[in-house]
Amino acid sequence: MARTTFSGPVRSNNGFESGTSAEPIVVTEAGNVTSSYATSDATTGDVRLNYSRLTVNSTGSGETARFLTRVTAANAATGGTVNGAHISLSVNSGGTISGAGNALRVTLGAAAGVNPGGTTAVIQADSDFNATATVPANCSFIRVTNSNTGTIDNLMNLPDAMVEADVDTAGTTHKIKFIDASGNVYYLMATTVAP
Repeated sequence: MARTTFSGPVRSNNGFESGTSAEPIVVTEAGNVTSSYATSDATTGDVRLNYSRLTVNSTGSGETARFLTRVTAANAATGGTVNGAHISLSVNSGGTISGAGNALRVTLGAAAGVNPGGTTAVIQADSDFNATATVPANCSFIRVTNSNTGTIDNLMNLPDAMVEADVDTAGTTHKIKFIDASGNVYYLMATTVAP
């Protein structure tokens, strides 16, 4: 694959394109189609390898990033995995974190005095199975795994406001509030006493 080298920032007023849906880049061996590698020696402030911002100024919609992986051959991911996106934070030998460290952080916000309306969520997990598709018996919305020999024992870390003391239900000490798609409130019973 030919390589072109630029020195200094490169700007395009019309975006950048790498293949099209009609004429995709043909890849015949494993490797990265697009890659960026950097090291940071900054002692303060954020360094971002990629930064993208979309401002919606009208009634349209869209995403800052949209990732889609399609499987069109039988037995894909034999000996591996297929992911729409795989995001990792790795703390390597000699590295420590004094602040927060997250493999994925997603934020939903609103400015002071703004009522965003709509149906909003920090995370929405969608399924997209056709009515005639077979949903595998072990398919789920969320799968939690410990991929190495070290394990994480806590399923979630919730804000105190989401875990209320429960004095009404026998056998439970706390309850976790959630709502359904219609906005009906429900509680998941919990206890601080091991069974």
